[in-house]
Amino acid sequence: MRTVILSLLAALAAFTDLGHAACPVGGDTSILANTGTPIGTTKVLDDTGITLYITGPPLHFPANVHPDTAILHLSDIFGLDSPANLLLADSFARAGYLTVVPDLFSGSPAPSDLNTPGFNLTEFLSEHSPSATDPIIASTISFIRSSLNVTRIGAAGYCFGGRSAFRFLDDTLSPEERVDVAFVATPSLLEDDEVLGIDGRVSVAFADNDALVSADRRAEIEALLLETEQEYMVSLYSGTVHGFASSADVSDRELRFAKESAFLQAVRWFEEFLGRGFSGCW
Repeated sequence: MRTVILSLLAALAAFTDLGHAACPVGGDTSILANTGTPIGTTKVLDDTGITLYITGPPLHFPANVHPDTAILHLSDIFGLDSPANLLLADSFARAGYLTVVPDLFSGSPAPSDLNTPGFNLTEFLSEHSPSATDPIIASTISFIRSSLNVTRIGAAGYCFGGRSAFRFLDDTLSPEERVDVAFVATPSLLEDDEVLGIDGRVSVAFADNDALVSADRRAEIEALLLETEQEYMVSLYSGTVHGFASSADVSDRELRFAKESAFLQAVRWFEEFLGRGFSGCW
């Protein structure tokens, strides 16, 4: 069965229902942390030196919230230096999921200001191509499955990390090496064969004013998804730009709504296809 959903921003109000508990968008009970201090911990893997940010459900959540499942959060180019990325991971934890964020950039993510003197985005992307990041992700998946006793993994890929989420749904990987399902927001640098190669469900959130993904390219990606015969979902958010789902200016009500709606899109996707269980606000 193919699932194709094209939705405008206004239609996404339906995502405020998490199935088991209502989390009003923008309300005090929203599970999405836009501000605050990250609550997870950092771990360095002994065998690879890879740094991970690990965060889990609050202690008062039932022990069986989402047993044997985890979210692999693949971040934008700002990596673990971005509080917004860590808070987003914490938000998945508040939805009941053990969440792991690998440092894809070996301690050298992009600066928060891309116009910083001496920083060259083209060189940065070349240095952190899939040949550099794939081994990091592969080691992280291995750690999650072997050391955290997880059997099912959902990838949440944002911007730069969106491409990797597709790559690790690839049908050439063994079930132990790949993720089981993915949510992707404003993916950049995505190649045709990376879409065609998926062997699993994927939900995509696009920005309608994404400087890195044109309307024509969006249409191409959707057509490629249709060819895969995998279940998928595509949502288009009006008035948004690249990166809105991870780093929107939440002081702007419409952008805050878009960011929260994209997050709830991810949560609903994982609830349906990764692991069923309690998901509530706190």
